[in-house]
Amino acid sequence: MTNRETFSSRWGLILAGLGLAVGTGNLWRFPRIAAENGGAAFLIPWIIFLFLWSLPLMIAEFGIGRGTRRGVVGSFAKLIGSRYAWMGGFIAVTTIMVLFYYTVVTGWALKYFFVAISGGIPAGSPEAYWATYSHSVWQPVFFHLISVGIGAFIIQRGVVHGIERANRILIPILFLLLIVAVIRSVTLPGADRGLAFLFNPDLSALKSHKTWLEALTQSAWSTGAGWGMLLTYATYMRRNDDVVLNASTIGLGDNSASLLAGMAIVPTAFALLSNEEAQAAMASGNEGLTFIWIPQLFALVPFGHVFLPLFFLALFCAALSTLIAMIEFATRILMDGGVKRRRAVRLVASVVAVMGIPSAVSMTVFVNQDWVWGLALMISGLFIAIAVIRFGQDRFLNEFVNVEGNDLNLGRFYGWLIRYVVPAEFIAIFSWWVYAAVTAEGAKPWWNPTDPVGLGTCLLQWGVALSLLIYFNKGIAERSLHEEKGQL
Repeated sequence: MTNRETFSSRWGLILAGLGLAVGTGNLWRFPRIAAENGGAAFLIPWIIFLFLWSLPLMIAEFGIGRGTRRGVVGSFAKLIGSRYAWMGGFIAVTTIMVLFYYTVVTGWALKYFFVAISGGIPAGSPEAYWATYSHSVWQPVFFHLISVGIGAFIIQRGVVHGIERANRILIPILFLLLIVAVIRSVTLPGADRGLAFLFNPDLSALKSHKTWLEALTQSAWSTGAGWGMLLTYATYMRRNDDVVLNASTIGLGDNSASLLAGMAIVPTAFALLSNEEAQAAMASGNEGLTFIWIPQLFALVPFGHVFLPLFFLALFCAALSTLIAMIEFATRILMDGGVKRRRAVRLVASVVAVMGIPSAVSMTVFVNQDWVWGLALMISGLFIAIAVIRFGQDRFLNEFVNVEGNDLNLGRFYGWLIRYVVPAEFIAIFSWWVYAAVTAEGAKPWWNPTDPVGLGTCLLQWGVALSLLIYFNKGIAERSLHEEKGQL
C-alpha cells in the first residue's frame, strides 16, 4: 500500500469538513425548507436532530474512516464483513445521486455571480428572471458542466493542494459575506416580522409529520451526516486527530451558517412584502428562494452592486466546497477498487456531467431527485449506525473514537445513542411518514411512482438500488477491498 496523503493540520481538516458541510444546504436549502415548514417551529426538531442524529453519525463516520482507511464501500466490508458491502453501496448511491443534481445548484450560483457582476438581474423582477432562467435549457446545462469541470480540476490536485487549499480560502469568505447580509437584512424596516416568523414558534406545526421528516433530513443533508463524505475525508486524517472535537466543530459551525442564511433571507422577504404575501412566499417551497430575495436585499444596501456579486461568489464557493467533497467521495470508491486518482476523477466527472443534465433541464426531475435522495439519507444514517452496532458500540468507542491524542473523549452514553436512539428515531419518523402517506387522500394514490414528491417514487427508486446492490454484493465487496497500488 502506498503512502496516503493526510491533511496538514487540524485546522486544515476542520476547514475541509466545514467546506463539506457548509454549502447550498445552508444558503439555498435551509431557508426554503425552514420557511415551508413553519419557520421557528421547524427549528425545534432541527436542533434536536443535530444532537440525537447528526452528531452521533458524524462521529461514527470519522471513526470508521480513520480506522479503516477505506472509502464508504470498502470500509463496511472491512469493518463488519464483505457481505455488508451493499450497505456502504447504498450510501454511495445516495450521495452520488445527490451529486447529479447538486452540480446544477452550483451552476445556478455561478450563473448568478456572472449576471450580478454585469448588473443583469432586474431589481424590480428577480422572480421573473429566476423563472425564465430555471426553465431554460442550455444555460443551466452549460453552468452545470462548468461546475463539474472546476470541481474535478481541484480534486485531481489531491488533498493538500486541492481540497485543503481551496477551503482555506472559501470558508472564511463565505462566513464574512453571510454576516454582512444578515446585518443589512435585520436592519430593514419590517424585518422584525421575519425574525418573529423565524424565532417565535407556532407549535401547531409540530403536529405535522412533514415538519419532523424535513427537519431530520435537512439536518443530515446540511451537516453531511450519513453521506459518507466525512468518512471519506477521515481516511486522510492523521492518527492523532480528534474525532469528537472535529465532528462537533463541523456540526455546530454548519448549523450556525444555516441560521445566518435564514436571517439573511427570511426577514428580507417580510420587509419587502406584506404579511400575507411573505407568508405565501415562505410556504411555496420555491427552489429559487435565495435567488429571488438576495438580489432585492442587496439592492437596498449601500454599494449593493459590489456586495451582490460577492454574495453569489460566496454561494458558489459554498457549493463548490461541498461539490469537491462529493467528487472526492466517488473518486475514493474507485481508487479503493484499484483505479488511479487521475483516471478515477475523469470517470466520475464524465458520469456526473451526463447524469446531471436531466435535473438541469427539468425542474420536475430536479424536485423529484431532491425529494427521493434527500430522504434516503435517513436510510444511509441507519446503515452507519448498524455498522457500529454490529462491530460492537463499546468496542467501536474504545478502538475508533477514544484514541490516544484526543482532547475530548465520550462516555458509554454514545453507544446508547447509536444502539437505541438513532434506530428509534428512524423507525418513528419513517413509520409516521409512511402512515401519513398511505392514509392521506389525494389525486394520486401513495404507491403511484409518477408523483415526484410521493412515497411511491421513493420506494421504487430505493428498491431498484437496493436490489441491484444486494445482487452484485460479492463483486462490489471484492473490488472495494482491492489493494492500493500507485493510486496517489
